[in-house]
Formats: sequence, C-alpha cells, structure tokens
Amino acid sequence: MQKAILFDLDGTLTDSGPGIIGCVVPVLEHFGLEVPCQKDLRTFVGPPLHESFTRHGVPADKTEEALALYRSRYNTIGKFENTPYPGIRELLQTLTEDGHTLYVATSKPEALSVEILEHFDLAKYFRRICGASLDRSRSTKEAVIAYLLEQNGRADNMVMVGDTKFDILGARAHGIPAIGVSWGYGEVDDMKAAGAAAIADTMERLHALLSGAD
Repeated sequence: MQKAILFDLDGTLTDSGPGIIGCVVPVLEHFGLEVPCQKDLRTFVGPPLHESFTRHGVPADKTEEALALYRSRYNTIGKFENTPYPGIRELLQTLTEDGHTLYVATSKPEALSVEILEHFDLAKYFRRICGASLDRSRSTKEAVIAYLLEQNGRADNMVMVGDTKFDILGARAHGIPAIGVSWGYGEVDDMKAAGAAAIADTMERLHALLSGAD
C-alpha cells in the first residue's frame, strides 16, 4: 500500500552532527561551561536547540543569546558541514518511483531545512518540507507534525521515520506509527521504549519496512 512517509532530517537523511557540534562547542565555551564528551555532544543533534542548551547549563534567560551565537556560525558554515547518509538518495528515489508521498518533519528551522535539502539535491523528492519556526511557536516534533497535518491533511497510511525518541513520541502523539533508524544520533533502546514500531539498521531494511515487504 502506498504511504505518506514523514522523514526527520538531522540524523535520518543527513549526518549533520559535525556542523551542529562544531557550532555548539564555541557557545558553551562563551558561557564558561564545561564542554561535555563527544557522546553527550551528540545529544544536541535532533531536539530543539534551546532545550539542549538549557539542559547543558546555559541560563534560561540566555538561550536567545546562545542561539544567536550558534546561528552566526551555523548559518554560514556549519549547515554545509553535513553529508547525506550513503544510500539515502537511492532510497528516496525508489520510494518516489513506488508511488509513496514523502514529507520532511524536522525541528530544524524550516527555511534552513529547505536550503540544506536543496543544496544536496534532495528537496525534489518531498511534497512538503516542514520545520520549526524561528519564534519557537513551532519547535517540538509534535508541533511540527501538527503543522504538517494542518497544511497537507492526514492520509490513511502515514508513517514517521526518525533517529531519536523525539521522532517516535512526536508521531505517536498524532496516532502515527514510527520507524526508528539506528545510524543517527538517538539511542535504539530509547526509541524502542518510546514505542517505535520497528528499527531499521540499513537502508535496505528501511525500504523493506516501508514497502511492506518485511
């Protein structure tokens, strides 16, 4: 059966970690905070940044300053320190040829998400790219999916694909099943605990799950 498939961006379609982490470290240093280990830095990829900065010690009243510092590097350099995962282009092409309708639902700002996907020539595969708003009125995955549904309507056979528990929980809040992918920045056990319908370890496995062959 043909599906409406919602894809997360960071950690699912592209490996954006190097660019994000490379912009996070100077922000933490600016506030005199200890830079965590690489494993903990990886947790910045996916969730809303203002929440991650607060969780790592940035005072709540300084998050706008932190975001401005982050964007000063990310919007010019960091956004392209980023690589599509091997096989993702071929997967999107195959899913499109199979008649599925593809969307992006990401907590990254929408205009920036469009720019990145256009840069990698991936935007053409998606009917709509939905992301966060800069004023934070739409920042969580649940809010982004709500926005996507408002703009495009609900299909009978929808599924979310993402690499963190936030993708799973955001989709489940709208009654949408979600498949986790293990190549991103989330923890497989967290995605399972959040209610992932399945976990894909390879592009081939993900295609099988989405096509109903597995």
